[in-house]
Amino acid sequence: MKDLSTSTSRKRVLSGIQPTGEVHLGNYLGALRQWVHMQDEYECFYVIVDQHAILGDGDPADLPTRTIDTAISLLSVGLDPEKCTIFVQSDVPEHLELQWLFNTVAPVGDLERMTQYKDKAAKYDSIPAGLLNYPVLQAADILIYRANAVPVGEDQRQHLEMTRDIARKWNARYGELFPEPDAIIPEVGRVIGLDGDAKMSKSLKNTIGILADEEETWSRIKGAVTDPKRIRREDPGRPEVCNVYSLHKLLSNPAIIPDIKEQCMTAQRGCVDCKRILFDSIIDVIAPIRKKAFYYQQHTDEVCDILKAGATRARSIAIDTLSEARDRMGLNWTSAL
Repeated sequence: MKDLSTSTSRKRVLSGIQPTGEVHLGNYLGALRQWVHMQDEYECFYVIVDQHAILGDGDPADLPTRTIDTAISLLSVGLDPEKCTIFVQSDVPEHLELQWLFNTVAPVGDLERMTQYKDKAAKYDSIPAGLLNYPVLQAADILIYRANAVPVGEDQRQHLEMTRDIARKWNARYGELFPEPDAIIPEVGRVIGLDGDAKMSKSLKNTIGILADEEETWSRIKGAVTDPKRIRREDPGRPEVCNVYSLHKLLSNPAIIPDIKEQCMTAQRGCVDCKRILFDSIIDVIAPIRKKAFYYQQHTDEVCDILKAGATRARSIAIDTLSEARDRMGLNWTSAL
């Protein structure tokens, strides 16, 4: 693996993904495709956040497999360990110690006002402390690498503001160390699911696995919601309200988009035929991804080596940051000798 430590002239970016196993089309369009582009422009750290994941109710026995499958997905979509650092959160324990140090400056009132905390807390009879502290661990994930920027969707903007606020409060008390990272706005906004109602999500079953075979892919697309007012084939369609058309704009060759729009508006092409074209476009995108994934599924030892090397690289930076933070907070008692 190439030594990435020489890439100091570029801005440093960190982003994380939950270890949910195989990623889906919404992950790819909303984030991962941008991650691939960013690795050529920034010094990128991509972390599989398994310590965040244990806050959920998933089976712990499945977590290692989901972690490896997520790593395979990341490598298959085009992340290159020669260009970026890919690692698993729990392999760098400094994240958790920095979270504790940040707990000394993170206001409880601000944490209680986080929108995601309020939404998720309502589902618990007894709220776990980890749910309240989730944004503090996110701040530690970012700031332990002194990242300059973070790609964020609309649902994470508030968490990034919390990270900036924690950096500001800690710096004011102990001296400048942590940058206040900027937001990198995704190239693609919220990707609506095939049901046309909500963000693409595995739990809602309204997406397509990035490694899905052709039969499953077509089955999902065939059931996708289109313009609800286009009842008959001869009814003119409204591309601006059709989610299939919105996916065409994200996935199909730009040269055919005007024709897709025109044929819909003039009822010269039915929704099923339009979905067939979208199916072909999706297959063109995911076929090379599936090919890479098959290779990594047969070479999981290589995947493990990539993750271990990434953790070694990440940890070398995290240790330096944490050591400096500990010194400034008076936790190096040997300095008194």
